[in-house]
Amino acid sequence: MPASGIPAEAGQETSPLRTLIVDDEPLAVERMQVICARIDGVTVVGTASDGEAALRLAGALSPDLLLLDLTMPGIDGLTVARQLSGQADPPAVIFVTAHDEFAVEAFDLDAIDYVLKPVAPDRLERAVRRVVSRRGERTEAPGQWLAEFWVPHRSELVRVPAGDVQRIDAERDYVRLHVNGQSFLLLQTITGLEERLDPQQFIRIHRSCIVRRDYVSGLKHEGLGVWSVETADGETLRIGRTYLPAVKKMAGR
Repeated sequence: MPASGIPAEAGQETSPLRTLIVDDEPLAVERMQVICARIDGVTVVGTASDGEAALRLAGALSPDLLLLDLTMPGIDGLTVARQLSGQADPPAVIFVTAHDEFAVEAFDLDAIDYVLKPVAPDRLERAVRRVVSRRGERTEAPGQWLAEFWVPHRSELVRVPAGDVQRIDAERDYVRLHVNGQSFLLLQTITGLEERLDPQQFIRIHRSCIVRRDYVSGLKHEGLGVWSVETADGETLRIGRTYLPAVKKMAGR
């Protein structure tokens, strides 16, 4: 079968992605090696079966990319990624896992993608394309605002740009993202998420609701000091008293 081609964009590096595969299941490693062999621009330089070996080989081989399992004996994948992220020039990380519940922690570590097992070749190739597109980009400063989310959808996790999210509702220890008529549930508290969102783009209007600023079309006074937000889609959302001054300030009042 011919290898899949990943075109390089103008100005991007064209050298192969030196890739380290990390998984404690031998058959999973073998499958990843076979898939990688069919993707142009990917060269497997080593494999590791646990987190300690992954860190040791990453130090010795300086790979460009880790295809990293999450659940392993000893040091897990999140810990490996966290330790490598402290390096001056850390490798890109694509998490490859059978578990979808670690997505929030994964995007906190600025992983490139999160691919669910069993890995489909075209799905991994799309993830590798993302690595290629980001090669050579300037590393952003720590504490940057969230630019995107990974959300469960059918049998995989898809990326949703933060700018597409119109409203975020709290549901106990989860948040529900509302995106153009769809909604997605994430394991994350609304207060923790608020701290990661750009305040120039989002505003909290209630203890259980955050809205995108440009999704607000107006404010409505209901009487007795009660105010509501009117959205571009015609919804009316109650403003909590604690958050009313900030919402009024946004409106220049």
